[in-house]
Amino acid sequence: MNECMFKTTKNISFIITFLYLEIIAIFAALKLKKYSEGTGVPSFYKHMLKEKVEKLAAKVFEENNFLFLISLDVNSANNIKVVIDGDEGVSVNDCIMVSRAIEHNLDRDEEDFSLEVTSAGVSEPLSMPRQYKKNLGRKLKVKTADDKFEGELVAADENEIKLSWKAREPKPVGKGKVTVQKEVVLPYSDIVEAKVKITF
Repeated sequence: MNECMFKTTKNISFIITFLYLEIIAIFAALKLKKYSEGTGVPSFYKHMLKEKVEKLAAKVFEENNFLFLISLDVNSANNIKVVIDGDEGVSVNDCIMVSRAIEHNLDRDEEDFSLEVTSAGVSEPLSMPRQYKKNLGRKLKVKTADDKFEGELVAADENEIKLSWKAREPKPVGKGKVTVQKEVVLPYSDIVEAKVKITF
């Protein structure tokens, strides 16, 4: 009787262990399938891929120093998006050149990915001193934490920008208004958002 109960208990324990291992195997297979289909990539792998793309992009910009990087993102599905700008603008051929330089040095047998290289749009906020410098002479709309400004970008260096504009103000003496030249110097650290004003 006791021997029979022992065997039964042993069999139940074996079955439970077997089912537990089966469940682990199923979950592992589902995770592997998810990653292989590109719907999810471990964070360490995404980081490695981003580092590799950053190095390839840096080499391209070193060889073509009229171009520069604005942003580079890799999401969990291995979709790579590279946004570039240039001192004299960005052409379609520039985007193709950067795309090929990156794509041809990545092995699809090792990592499946999609790659998009695009230029910074004229309606996008400026984010780098180099972008301000290339837009000297153009009108900007700038927001700070406390105020808003709109004027011509007359100076830009690595630390700050200067805007200039004309405004109508009351005369110091007498009635009426007079046109005065206004200027403001804004450190980059004070700028919340700056966009080129598009005129038609």
